[in-house]
Amino acid sequence: MTTDAASLVAGAKQWASYYGDYPNGEEGAVLTAPLRIRAAWGDNDADAFAGLFIENGSLLIGDTQLNGREEIRAYMAKAFAGGWKGTRLTEQPRDIRLIADEVAVAITEGGIVRPGEDGLDPLNEERAMWVLVKRDGDWRVAARQTSPIRS
Repeated sequence: MTTDAASLVAGAKQWASYYGDYPNGEEGAVLTAPLRIRAAWGDNDADAFAGLFIENGSLLIGDTQLNGREEIRAYMAKAFAGGWKGTRLTEQPRDIRLIADEVAVAITEGGIVRPGEDGLDPLNEERAMWVLVKRDGDWRVAARQTSPIRS
């Protein structure tokens, strides 16, 4: 196997591990939205991050409530240019519930990993609740709220 092929296989295995107990079916499809948020965060791409929210989506991050895709984009652009530059988001799914055919709630646990850190500091772990909606066949974020696990 070539080095490029081995790298692609390793990357695919890593991404597959992000699905936890939800690798297939509609729950796995729901989880694609949080995973794309995670990828956009890893790229520090505020446009891609905000683009995964519905137009009037909501993001409660820390003590800051953001309403609407543009407010989310502006906040994340500033954060990625400042204190969150080079950070990545790590989250693992804990529960996914389909509320209706096009509405789901997901719970994830994880947090922000800063540059130079090997993993998440347990003191910085948080739980996120996601409300996800299916629009034009694709799962999008209607709302995301985080809370520290330890306070």
